[in-house]
Amino acid sequence: MIRIFDNPNYDFIGKRRIAFLISGTLILIGIIFMIVKGPRYGIDFTGGTLIQIHVEKKVDIAQIRQAVAKAGIASAEIQDFGSPQDFLIKYKEDIDASKVTQAIEKQLGVKVRLDRNEKVGPKVGRELKKKAINAVLLGLILMLIYITIRFDFAFGLGSVLALFHDVFITLTIFSILGKEITIEIVAALLTIVGYSINDSIVVSDRVREKLRAIGKNVRLDHFIDMVNRGINETLSRTIITSFTTLIVLVSILIFGGPVIFDFALTLTIGVIVGTYSSIYVVAALVVEWKAYRERSKLKKSTVTATSKPKFTPPTSTATAKTESAKAEQGGATTGTAGQKTTTKTKGHKKSKKGKKKKKKRR
Repeated sequence: MIRIFDNPNYDFIGKRRIAFLISGTLILIGIIFMIVKGPRYGIDFTGGTLIQIHVEKKVDIAQIRQAVAKAGIASAEIQDFGSPQDFLIKYKEDIDASKVTQAIEKQLGVKVRLDRNEKVGPKVGRELKKKAINAVLLGLILMLIYITIRFDFAFGLGSVLALFHDVFITLTIFSILGKEITIEIVAALLTIVGYSINDSIVVSDRVREKLRAIGKNVRLDHFIDMVNRGINETLSRTIITSFTTLIVLVSILIFGGPVIFDFALTLTIGVIVGTYSSIYVVAALVVEWKAYRERSKLKKSTVTATSKPKFTPPTSTATAKTESAKAEQGGATTGTAGQKTTTKTKGHKKSKKGKKKKKKRR
């Protein structure tokens, strides 16, 4: 295998806090952006009409906008599409494309060719949006189930969280750039899910091989060392795969034209984010999960030790019999002494009576 790095030994897990800070910041920016502004949905999700036209001569976009407004479609969105002679006209309601082209020809005196005319009803748009979200969520759930069965729940959870991380950050950057989310973009996001999980599985498989060699019950510091070695051993493969993929995507961005530009742009962002997450996010999440489990076990053992009652040794049968015999003997002695005292008292009384009788006789 081609190697870029010769025996790399980078401490990726040691830098996981910095990676978490970067990822958390990007996710927070994305959440704020989605709440304040929100993504731009194409007519696939909002419903409406999309018209693509080509004019014979170069005209200014302001002239196209003025001609469309005179046709009674003042709130239409118009933008350049690849060249100064191609334009996209989007309107949130159903409009007649031939009426628009005729209005432009009449106002500008140029010949207009209709290249595309798409119409989507609002109900269909809502259904497509719901199905797109369900498709992404279903993909993440199936990935979690597969990796849990194939590897371990910790690796499965880490991989799925990393996939959510990749998709959300890609969607955030794409939306901040002002691009529309269409069915093609959803397809690109699902492609990113498949691409990112591939790198995650490679790293997870290498760590699993090392765990098999020494056993699963390893200390946290040893586990971190194994994860670091696993990432370093697959680092060349990760970089080479991502680099060759990016060469193709950049070629599409440059030469592919406007129709496929947004699709290629989404994939490019996703590959970069996915490469970063496969190195810094997936394994780091697994390490954090193991550290949490070890803390929980230590806490439970501490609580059990403090709440355990003190042990009182039971009294043996022989000891109990000896104590009972002593108690009985003590009682008998007390009784004998009592009898002697009583006898002495009676004798003393008799001697006193005898003396009195002798005095009377005298």
